[in-house]
Amino acid sequence: MDGDFRTEFVRETGALKHHPALVLNADYRPLSYYPLSLWPWQEAIKAAWLDRVDIVAEYDEVVRSPSTVIRIPSVVVLKDYVKPRKRVAFTRFNLFLRDEFKCQYCGSRDNLTFDHVVPRSAGGVTSWQNVVAACSPCNLRKGSKSLRQARMSLNKPPRQPDAEALRNIGRKFPPNHLHDSWIDFLYWDAELDQQ
Repeated sequence: MDGDFRTEFVRETGALKHHPALVLNADYRPLSYYPLSLWPWQEAIKAAWLDRVDIVAEYDEVVRSPSTVIRIPSVVVLKDYVKPRKRVAFTRFNLFLRDEFKCQYCGSRDNLTFDHVVPRSAGGVTSWQNVVAACSPCNLRKGSKSLRQARMSLNKPPRQPDAEALRNIGRKFPPNHLHDSWIDFLYWDAELDQQ
């Protein structure tokens, strides 16, 4: 099971409208939190039939063939461990995720784009350490000026995230639909509140 788990295990949301299955790695952690690692029910049944996954939880609904009745899986766990990536790709999505989908100048979540902290015209490079999420108004206001010239400051300095940091940030953005059978597997290692 080499290859990119995001393309192998995360499917388009259109195919997930009815009874998606949460896909867990062999260590019972989701392969991805954001986007959440989900398969359409058909893929989950196929993988179970091919003995590639164990079914951990099921929906109440069933599917039928002429000779078989199968309960639809809601949580499946891979039999073979898929090693998570250590290197995080420098993409627009991962940049926005690192910055928690907020402008790093004003905190707005609207009209996000990205900004070079040290402008390219001044020798700034396109890297984790020099690019931040920015709303359009802040990006226009800063333009090709330095932070000092624009009289602006960053909420936090830009850094290259590791895969674990991005996974933890992704846990803050759950999808619109969370089936009850998924909850224990999504947050089992989250720190508990002490009272």
